[in-house]
Amino acid sequence: MTVQDSGKVALVTGASRGIGYGIAEALVARGDRVVITGRNEDALKASAESLGADRVLTVAGKAHDEAHQAAAVERTMEVFGRVDYLVNNAGTNPVAGPIADVDLAVARKVFETNVVSALGFAQRTWKAWQKENGGAIVNIASVAGLGASPFVGAYGISKAAMVNLTLQLAHEMAPGVRVNAIAPAVVKTKFAAALYEGREEEVAASYPLGRLGVPEDVGGAAAFLLSEPAGWITGQTLVVDGGLLLNAGF
Repeated sequence: MTVQDSGKVALVTGASRGIGYGIAEALVARGDRVVITGRNEDALKASAESLGADRVLTVAGKAHDEAHQAAAVERTMEVFGRVDYLVNNAGTNPVAGPIADVDLAVARKVFETNVVSALGFAQRTWKAWQKENGGAIVNIASVAGLGASPFVGAYGISKAAMVNLTLQLAHEMAPGVRVNAIAPAVVKTKFAAALYEGREEEVAASYPLGRLGVPEDVGGAAAFLLSEPAGWITGQTLVVDGGLLLNAGF
């Protein structure tokens, strides 16, 4: 079935695989043109081929690199002439263990990649297109940012910062640009493999809906938030967790 072109363009960071790929897939399926970023150029090209090379542009680089941020937005404008939607999905979690023992250099890396890069991309898409033309942003946070997250504390703190960044941007960029976040629980990706591999059934049993998430779960949520039916939603964090937080009793 041929998909009608929506006329909209999205930039999705960290989208060569996992959640980012799932989001890009959902946007392409509804007719958007999509620019995906990631560190590995070969992986990006393979993903673009799978998504549809006629609708997907790739820009390789590290999310925290300001030159890469500039190149991604500039390339999007050069090829498509607009950037209606931004999805800040790129993230890292290189350390596990008590926050009291975390190497501060590693903590800085986590914040540079997970938070500062998101702000950088938001600033650039705002100046390039959204300030004058409107649009929407979705930041990928995590349930780890909504409470204590033992042994992945640096990651959890960075995701809590993403939730607040969402609030700040939503306030400042209104009324033309809506800004929301998604906070997933464990989604079956390579990034999260250490949290469930070899014991998926056991981990899934703690979820009221009886399974872990898949990238399509987040992709569908992001596509909704980046749509006209969500036109009166901004500054919100949508929890996509299979009911996990219900176990917390609040």
